[in-house]
Amino acid sequence: MIRTNVVELTVIPAVAYRQKLPSGGSGITILRYGEKQPGIASISTRSGKAIPAANTPLKLYPEEAFDEAIRLTTGLPYKKQGSVVLKKKKVEEVKEKKEEEPVAVDMADYDAIAAKYTDKTGKLSYDLFNKDLIRFAKTSSVVREMIAERVTVGRVRKYIAGVKFRNITGNHDLTDKQVKALSDMLDNVHPAGLYKDLNDYLRRELSKQKK
Repeated sequence: MIRTNVVELTVIPAVAYRQKLPSGGSGITILRYGEKQPGIASISTRSGKAIPAANTPLKLYPEEAFDEAIRLTTGLPYKKQGSVVLKKKKVEEVKEKKEEEPVAVDMADYDAIAAKYTDKTGKLSYDLFNKDLIRFAKTSSVVREMIAERVTVGRVRKYIAGVKFRNITGNHDLTDKQVKALSDMLDNVHPAGLYKDLNDYLRRELSKQKK
C-alpha cells in the first residue's frame, strides 16, 4: 500500500490528494468519510486557490477544506491512476499501474455532464446517470444490433457512453479516450462502479441471446 501522496484533513473528516488534470493543470480531490461523491477542484495558476467543479457540493466540501488540502499536498507527488478506498477511518490506496499520458479534456464538458445528472440535493446521482443510459440502450437500434451480435459489454458500454457524452456536451469531436477520462473524473472514488447498473442491464440482455 502507498500512502505518501494522500493526506488527512482536519477541517472536515476527509482525505485529499493532488492530481494532474486531463487538461494538464493541477487539481485537488477530497474524499469525505461516509460520502460517495468526491469534491473536485482545479487549482488556479494565478491565485493558487481552488476552483471547485460545478457539481461539487460546497456544504460538504467548503473552501477551507480545499485551502487545507492545497497546503498539505504542496510538494507531494501527483496521485497516479488508481483507486482510493475509504474504510471507516482507515485509508488504503490500491497499488497503482504505470502512469499514462493524461488525456486533455475541457472542464466545460465535465461540468455539462455532471450538471445533467445532478439531483435536487446538488449531488451527482449514479441512479439518474444509469437510468438515462439504460433508457437510451433500450431505444437504440445500434445497441440492439450489437447485443444480437453478442458484442462484449465493454464495447456496447463504450458506444452508449460516447453517444450520450457527445450529445450532452455538444462536442462531437470527443474521442473514446476523452470519454473514458470524463468517466474517471465523474467517479473518482470507484471508477469501475460508475456504470454498474448499465453493465448489469447489458449482461442480462446479452444472456438472452442464443449462442
